[in-house]
Amino acid sequence: MTAQELRRMYVEFFKERGHKEIASASLLPDNDPTVLFTTAGMHPLVPYLLGEKHPLGSRLADVQKCLRTCDIDEVGDDTHLTFFEMLGNWSLGDYFKEEAISLSYAFLTTKLQIPVSRIAVTVFKGEEEIPRDEEAARVWKEMGLKEEQIFYYGRDENWWGPAGQTGPCGPDTEIFYDTGKEPCGRDCSPSCSCGKYVEIWNNVFMQYSKEADGSYKPLPRKNVDTGMGLERALTILNGKDNVYETDLFIPVMDELKALSRVAYSEATKRTFRIICEHTRAMTFLLGDPKRITPSNTEQGYILRRLIRRAIRLLQKLGLKQNVLCELASVILAQYQEVYPELKENSSFVLEQLEKEYELFQKTLDSGLKKADHYLSLLQKDDILSGELAFKLYDTFGFPVEFTMELATEKGICVDIQGFEEKLKEHQNKSRKGAEGKFKGGLADNSLQTARLHTATHLLHGALRKVLGDSVYQRGSNITNDRLRFDFSFERKLTPEELQEITSIVNQAIAESIPVLCEEMTPERAKKEGAIGIFDNKYGERVKVYSIPGCSKEICGGPHAANTGELGHFEIVKEEASSAGVRRIKAVLTEGPNLTQL
Repeated sequence: MTAQELRRMYVEFFKERGHKEIASASLLPDNDPTVLFTTAGMHPLVPYLLGEKHPLGSRLADVQKCLRTCDIDEVGDDTHLTFFEMLGNWSLGDYFKEEAISLSYAFLTTKLQIPVSRIAVTVFKGEEEIPRDEEAARVWKEMGLKEEQIFYYGRDENWWGPAGQTGPCGPDTEIFYDTGKEPCGRDCSPSCSCGKYVEIWNNVFMQYSKEADGSYKPLPRKNVDTGMGLERALTILNGKDNVYETDLFIPVMDELKALSRVAYSEATKRTFRIICEHTRAMTFLLGDPKRITPSNTEQGYILRRLIRRAIRLLQKLGLKQNVLCELASVILAQYQEVYPELKENSSFVLEQLEKEYELFQKTLDSGLKKADHYLSLLQKDDILSGELAFKLYDTFGFPVEFTMELATEKGICVDIQGFEEKLKEHQNKSRKGAEGKFKGGLADNSLQTARLHTATHLLHGALRKVLGDSVYQRGSNITNDRLRFDFSFERKLTPEELQEITSIVNQAIAESIPVLCEEMTPERAKKEGAIGIFDNKYGERVKVYSIPGCSKEICGGPHAANTGELGHFEIVKEEASSAGVRRIKAVLTEGPNLTQL
C-alpha cells in the first residue's frame, strides 16, 4: 500500500460516514502556545474542542502534518521521526465512545484487513475520582476482542489533558498491533518496549473538565479526538520493519545513495536515515505557509539544527558540496500534490537551503577546528566544561549538538547543564532543549486570551495600513499576559511607525466596534477581501471575523464580542524574528488611556 492510498482510504472512509474533510493546518500552531510546533492533529482544533462552532459541522476528518522535537536524538532508529503525518477524526459533541470505537474497529478490520487476533487495546483503569472506563472495555468486547486483548492502565498511559491548567480532558483507549513476536515474559503487554506491540491509533474521550480546585466535572458536551500515525501504519501494512522501506522515504534514500556513491550498510544506515528524515522535516518547515526560516531562536533554531546536522552528516559521507537542494527537490516533487504549499514555496525552500549552507560553511570549519582542539586536551571519560561548549556556540556559531556528537565519538561527556546555565545567563531566556513553555494561551480559552487574540486582528490591520498590503501574518503566540505577532517585513520599524500603529489600534478600541462572525465559502471570503492563505485545501465553509473598518480575516477564534472590551493596547517590543520577518510583543492594560497617545 502507498502513502497516498492510505491517506485517501482513511479520509474517504470517514466522509462516507458523515465527516467533512478539513485542511492540514500550518506546522506553527495558532491555538496552543505551550509548544513550538503542531505536534498533533488536535492543535488546530483547540477552539472547537473547547466549544467554538466549526463551520463544517460536528464530524471532521483530516491528514495533519506534525512535527515533534523530543525525538531528534533518536532519529535514525526504526521508529522515531521529527516530521510525521497524523490521520484523525473528530466528533465535536456528536458521537462518543461506542461509535468512535466501532468506527476505528471497522476501518482496521474491513479497510486495512487487520485480523482481530492482531489487535490489542488499552483503557483507563480508573483512580479515586475517575471511575474505570468500563464503557470502552465493553464496546471493545462487543466488537469481538477477548478479555486477554484488553489491558488497563493509569493516567500516564491512558489519559489526555487538559491542554492548560484547566479545561477539557478525559480517558483514552489506545489501539496496538500485535506483531506476532514471542512475548518478552509472562507480563508482556502493550506497555513493554520489546517490540511485540506497536501502537497505531488512539481515541481520546474528552468527557471531563478539570476545575481550578483540581476537581473533575462531567462535561455536558463531550468530544472525541483520534489520531493514527500515517508512517507507522504504513510500515505495518507493508510488512516492513521500519518506515525507510516505504514509499515515503525510498525516493529520497535512492537519491542520497546515488549522490554519495556510498553503500547503504549497517555502518552507514543511521547516517543515511538521519539525513533523509531531517531533509523531509526541513523541507516541510521551509515550505510551510507561514514560511519558517532558520534562526537562533525557537522554531527557527530547530530548523537550523536540522539543517546543520544534515550538512555535517553529508560531509561525513564524503559529500563536500551542497546536495541539500537535490534531496529537498525529491521531497518537493513527491509531496506537492498532497500539500500544494510545497509547490508554491519551492523556490523559497531551495533559496533558504542554499543560504543556510553557505552561512554554515563559514562557521563550521573554524568551529570544528576549535572543538577538536578543546577535545584533544581531554582524555576518554573526561568532561568538556559547559563554559567551553558555550564558547563554541556563542563565539564560533557551533551548535552544542555537534559538540556533543564529536565528544561522544571520542568517549568524552559534555557538561550540558553548565552550557544551559551560560546560555540562560547570556540570553536571559532558555528554551531548554526543543520545547518552550508559556502560561495560558488559547488552550485556556479565557476572556483575556480572547481579548488578546482580537487585538492581533487590530494589530494586523494597523500594520497593513501603515506599512502596506505586502504585510502578512507569519505567526502568533498568545499567553494570558501578552500577545506576540510575527509579520512579513524587511526592516526595523521606526518609532513614528510604532506610534501610529498603536494609535490606530487604540482608536479602534475606543470606538467599541462589534466583532462580527460569518460563515461563508472560501471563494466568497476571498472576493470580500478577507485575509487568509487561500489554497485548494480549505473546507467548504470558513469562519470570517470582521471588525468593520479595521480587519477581516479567516480565523477560528475565540474573540471578544466588542473592541471596547480590550482596554488599552501597548507595544512593548519590536524586533527581528528571522530573515524578512519582524516580531511585535504587546500587552493590554485595564481601560483605554488615549491621552498618552
